[in-house]
Amino acid sequence: MSKTAEKQALIDKIIEAIQDVKGEDIMIFDLTNIENSVAETFIICSGNSNTQVSALAGNVEKKVRNELQDRPWHVEGTENAMWVLVDYVSVVVHIFQKQTREYYDIEELWGDAKITRIENAI
Repeated sequence: MSKTAEKQALIDKIIEAIQDVKGEDIMIFDLTNIENSVAETFIICSGNSNTQVSALAGNVEKKVRNELQDRPWHVEGTENAMWVLVDYVSVVVHIFQKQTREYYDIEELWGDAKITRIENAI
């Protein structure tokens, strides 16, 4: 499997894991054409409570580990679950509580990226 195909499989699995736990306002930021970006792709979503944010992060890790045999390089923010970051190096997942996401507004910081909104599954 090519690096591009591996990365796309990872992105698809992360989105699936987020949708499984009813993550909201899912966005994919393609950062490949942005100079000095910290990753190739950001996936950003919101949860309604620290419990849901924890569940979202846990499901992302579990689904990727079980189905793609991949583990994150780094995870942080699980202590208070206001903003959990799950770092797979080329793909970084940001899982926010809504008010924390609004406060930090990282969408604005990466506004030059190609952004794809994922419609919520019904």
